Amino acid sequence: MFGLLACDGPAPGADGAGTAATDSTRSASLQPVDLAAYGLPLLLLPPDPELNNGAEPTIVWKDGPGVLEIKAGEHFGLTIAEEPGDPARLKADLDRDLLQKHTVLMDSTDLVMYRSAFPDDPSLVFIHFYQVVRAGDRQFVVQDVDGLRFNEADVRTMARSIVVKPPA
Repeated sequence: MFGLLACDGPAPGADGAGTAATDSTRSASLQPVDLAAYGLPLLLLPPDPELNNGAEPTIVWKDGPGVLEIKAGEHFGLTIAEEPGDPARLKADLDRDLLQKHTVLMDSTDLVMYRSAFPDDPSLVFIHFYQVVRAGDRQFVVQDVDGLRFNEADVRTMARSIVVKPPA
């Protein structure tokens, strides 16, 4: 577990390079976490521990699937995988899903946020995101942890939390 301090920082833009943004859910005392120790040229803008019952992020490399998993309490959980991202293919897969009904809530060049619901059980609703972050010639897919339930505000916070590390 990392002892974190936090701050406002750049939010990922369409090019993945990041643009300046303010986040009212972020404490001025938090600092970005450098993910270079995991071989990623990215920074984590951690969620405010006050909004996560004091939970600080835990970062775990999962060898099997080859993903970095970051969790903090019940309202923050994402994975990062180095792979080519394809939001158009994701949307096509969602359209073909016969089990769940999917509604796209946000759709930009590199970010898709969507709602998944089971038609026969209105209590089973999940909000997901799928984001492509580009760092030079490398691509990363950032998405919510599979199997966990998040609300729209949680997902928006997670989608703003991974940014490209500026050159030294």
